[in-house]
Amino acid sequence: MEWTLAGLFVISALLLVFSLVKTYRDSKTQHKEIDLVHVSLMKEINSIQDSIRDIELDIEVVMKEAGIQLSADEKLLMREVIDLYRRNYSIESIAEKKQVTENEIEELLAPYLKIKDEGGLVANAN
Repeated sequence: MEWTLAGLFVISALLLVFSLVKTYRDSKTQHKEIDLVHVSLMKEINSIQDSIRDIELDIEVVMKEAGIQLSADEKLLMREVIDLYRRNYSIESIAEKKQVTENEIEELLAPYLKIKDEGGLVANAN
C-alpha cells in the first residue's frame, strides 16, 4: 500500500511538472502572437498618421493656392457644420446647435448644397 501511494505521489509530481512546462510553453507562444499583432497594429497606426499628415498638408496647400484664410475657430465651425449636414441634420437644427443664424449656415453650406443638388440632377437626367 505504501508503494502504491508513493508511486501515485511520484506520478502526480511528474504530471504537475509536465503541466507547468506545457503551460509555460503555451504562454510563450501566446506572448509571441500578441507581440506580432501589436507590431502590425503599430505599423498600421503609423501609416494612418502619415496619411493624415499628408492630407493636412494637402489641405493647407489647397487653401493657400485658393487664397482662403480661415482662423482655427472658423475651420472648426466649418468642419462641425459640414459634419452635421452630412449626418442629415436640418439647417435649422444646425443653426440652433451652433448658435448662429440660419442664413450663416446656408452661406457656409452653399458650395455643398449645390454639389448635392447637381448630383441628383445628373442621376435623374438618365
